[in-house]
Amino acid sequence: MRSRNRGFIKLAALLGVFVISPVMAQIQEADQVQSALNAVYKKYKDIKEGKNADYIPALARVDPKIYGIALVTTDGKIYTAGDVKSEVSIQSISKVFTMAKVMEELGADAIAKRIGVDATGMRFNSIVAVEFAEKELGGPEINPLVNPGAITATSMVRGKNRDEVWKSILDFHSAFAGRPLSVNKEVFDSEAATNQRNQAIGSLMHAYGFIKDNPAQAVDIYTEQCAISVNAKDLATMAATLANAGKNPVTAKQVMKSQNVPEVLAVMATAGLYDDSGKWLYHTGLPAKSGVGGGIIAVSPGKFGIAVVSPPLDEAGNSVRAQKAITDVSNTIGGNPYAPTVAKTK
Repeated sequence: MRSRNRGFIKLAALLGVFVISPVMAQIQEADQVQSALNAVYKKYKDIKEGKNADYIPALARVDPKIYGIALVTTDGKIYTAGDVKSEVSIQSISKVFTMAKVMEELGADAIAKRIGVDATGMRFNSIVAVEFAEKELGGPEINPLVNPGAITATSMVRGKNRDEVWKSILDFHSAFAGRPLSVNKEVFDSEAATNQRNQAIGSLMHAYGFIKDNPAQAVDIYTEQCAISVNAKDLATMAATLANAGKNPVTAKQVMKSQNVPEVLAVMATAGLYDDSGKWLYHTGLPAKSGVGGGIIAVSPGKFGIAVVSPPLDEAGNSVRAQKAITDVSNTIGGNPYAPTVAKTK
């Protein structure tokens, strides 16, 4: 059928007839997206820039050659290139979805009032940022995408005990991905054995009243959520659910309230790529989130979600290949929501 439609388009062109049916337009769009993914996969598959995160021993052992790209449109079409089956730990990308979970349970204002939504201007695991969190005339000034704010967000998820809180978080992530997700125990154990700084952050957030109770549990659950295993297709589906107003375009399940999505995307836009968040937004216009496991998700609202998995990171902690590939694909297919559009004249 596709080849027949292509033949019809060529024949129409030869006859000087401008005929583009909806089906043909969809075929052209699909070809453009797949071609864009194929091109960036080939362009960046052999680069040697960056290195795996090594402050968590298990991450240093992940295959640095893993490189997969996936794009999911808001009408549920899935495009892939490269290795989209190999899984890595989600790491800080999980912060987005735990933040969304808190908004679902307590409302978007709960994040702004308890944690804050401004970028801190400091490292993602800064303790100094906690000291400056309370402004004289303002309120909390951290955000849920750096460790102090993320651990606090995890502490805010409802549940009678640890198991109930954890199940709620894991199920929510799984609903975004469209399949049951699980934890990489090796990464969890490795991270739990080396997270003394996060334990200190949790205690400090408790001392200052951000975390209301049991900071040790909050840090432990936060560590486990960072060890959730995902592949590029999972991450792209999660991003596409945000692009589709909280409705998973593959499973058709409304995962989160549409009214909470803009706030999630806003925090991603301002603080999603660590110290390079401003540079990323400047060049792409896409709300995004990276993780030191090697993944990056990006959202083109109303259009698509895209994700790349490639473990080698730059000095800011963002996947080198992922940044390059997502930027190129988005620019090729018009993903930047800030890009000007010219109205058609009659």
